[in-house]
Amino acid sequence: QVQLVESGGGLVQPGGSLRLSCAASGQTLSLYDVTWFRQAPGKEREGVSCITYSLAGSIPTTHYTDSVKGRFTISRDNAENTVYLQMNNLDPEDTAVYYCAATRHGDPTTWWFRSLYDYWGQGTQVTVSS
Repeated sequence: QVQLVESGGGLVQPGGSLRLSCAASGQTLSLYDVTWFRQAPGKEREGVSCITYSLAGSIPTTHYTDSVKGRFTISRDNAENTVYLQMNNLDPEDTAVYYCAATRHGDPTTWWFRSLYDYWGQGTQVTVSS
């Protein structure tokens, strides 16, 4: 079992930045592909960014949905058992609850499929507003 806890959300003005954290306990997160999803009111949960598992000496692969490319950066710190999402140049359209999810059955061609993920965090609210 993997327990995931997100943090770092909050209220930010358009153009601002936030860094979300997804901290894991129970198992080594480096063995898992981890994806950030988000869900805005009245909308389906969508995949935002994925980072593949990272064994010693390997460089993980990252994926982004088109709307966040160039603005968001996903990374992982295996020593901290944590995955981060750095979000820059935020837009009101980025307002949502952000969730992290983990799987050992990732697929680079369908990383945004919610059904791939076995473990989910409780979510953290991001609000972009002036």
